[in-house]
Amino acid sequence: MRILICEDSVLLREGLVRLLEDAGHEVVAALPDTDGLMDAVVDTDPELCILDVRLPPTFTDEGIRAALAIRAGHPSLPLLVLSQYVEERYASDLIAAQSGSTQGGALGYLLKDRVADVAEFIESVQRIASGATVLDPEVVAQLLTRRNRDERMLRLTDRERTVLALIAEGKSNGAIAGLLFLSEASIEKHITAIFQKLGLEPEDGNRRVLAALAHIENTGVADAGNDYQGGVR
Repeated sequence: MRILICEDSVLLREGLVRLLEDAGHEVVAALPDTDGLMDAVVDTDPELCILDVRLPPTFTDEGIRAALAIRAGHPSLPLLVLSQYVEERYASDLIAAQSGSTQGGALGYLLKDRVADVAEFIESVQRIASGATVLDPEVVAQLLTRRNRDERMLRLTDRERTVLALIAEGKSNGAIAGLLFLSEASIEKHITAIFQKLGLEPEDGNRRVLAALAHIENTGVADAGNDYQGGVR
């Protein structure tokens, strides 16, 4: 996979290059700031773009604005945004842009601490490149605490809320089945019920993303960890 990196920290930037190349990917550009970023996207034609939220010169929102610009100009290009801390407003901006996109560009928003778990990070990179939306659980949790309850969410059973929370974390059907000790067929039935109760029709496009966004935008949804860690079925 061809990957473009935009990260100001030399150590993290070079570390990402090494990790990704060791995993068999090609880093086509590794930039310290957004100068020339859009030209680099055109020139190198990456299959995934990884950006830091805070970049020079002000270290405020340059990275997120660059991500939004890439989403506008190259809507199908998968993006992975890395952040030192949960930047709730920036995460919301990205999610809003994601929900408004009709071309399905994949999105990831992860805390930099996740890079330390190399296997999990590489797996997340691959899932995003394959079209998945991968949101850091801490980002999901903070967004959940600051959104109003949606009447549609009240239609879901506890099990369906658990499945939806895991979808929002970017888990595949197989991974969800393993965590909940259920068959993939059962998970597919739960997901179908979730789509129906949220009023998501096949013509709505990527219903997994839309369902995950509905989950993130509402409070009062069961925490997935409370359900599966104790082996409850």
